[in-house]
Amino acid sequence: MLIEFPEFREFRNRSRAARTEGDDGPPPAVSPAAATDLAAPAPSPEEAIAEAQATLAALLADELLERVRSLPPAGFERLVIELLLAMGYGGSRPEAARALGRSGDDGVDGVVDEDALGLGRIFVQAKRYQAGNTVGAAAIREFFGSLNMKKAAKGLFVTTSGFTREARDTAEQLGARIVLVDGEQLASLMIRFGVGCRVTRRIEIKRLDEDFFEDLST
Repeated sequence: MLIEFPEFREFRNRSRAARTEGDDGPPPAVSPAAATDLAAPAPSPEEAIAEAQATLAALLADELLERVRSLPPAGFERLVIELLLAMGYGGSRPEAARALGRSGDDGVDGVVDEDALGLGRIFVQAKRYQAGNTVGAAAIREFFGSLNMKKAAKGLFVTTSGFTREARDTAEQLGARIVLVDGEQLASLMIRFGVGCRVTRRIEIKRLDEDFFEDLST
C-alpha cells in the first residue's frame, strides 16, 4: 500500500497542511518514487492473489529444502523414491523401490522399476549436500561408470545443492542417460506433486456467468 512509503506519507501530510492553512501556492514536491507509485495502477484482486501464491510457494520451497538437508542420507534416498512414485514412475510400492540404504550397491542409492517385470529401470544417485557444496564432474563420471556396470540405460542424479558447469557439461556429453535434478528443481517437484507438503487452504474465484444471463434474456 502507498501508506507504507515515507514519501507518500510526507506528501499526504503536506497536502493536508496546505488545505488547512488555505495555502494557494504551488503543490508540494513529490519524490520520483512516490510519483511512480501514484501513477501505477493498483493490481487486480486476482493479480494480488497470484502474487501472494508465488511468494508462498517460494517460501515453502526454501523451507522444504532446509528440512530435506537435515534428513539422514537414508531418509533422503527414501524421499527421492517417494517423489518418483508420486510422479508416476514404478508400479506398486513393494515393486518400485530397490537397494535403498544398503552397502555394496555399486554407487547406486536406489532403483525404480518402470514396469512390473523390471524391463525398464531408473537407477538413482542421491546426494544430500548443503548449499554451496556443489556436485562436480567427477561424481557424474563415477555414476556413469556405475550405470555401465549395471548395463543401465537411465540414471537420475539428485542433489540438494547444485551442479557445477563442468558436471552439467559432462552429463550432456555422456548422452541422455543421466538426468540431473538440483535442489531448486527438487523443491519445485515436491510442491508440484505434494511430497512433504499438504494443502491447508483452497481459494475459489468466481466470475459472472454471461451464458447464464444470455439464456435468461432470450
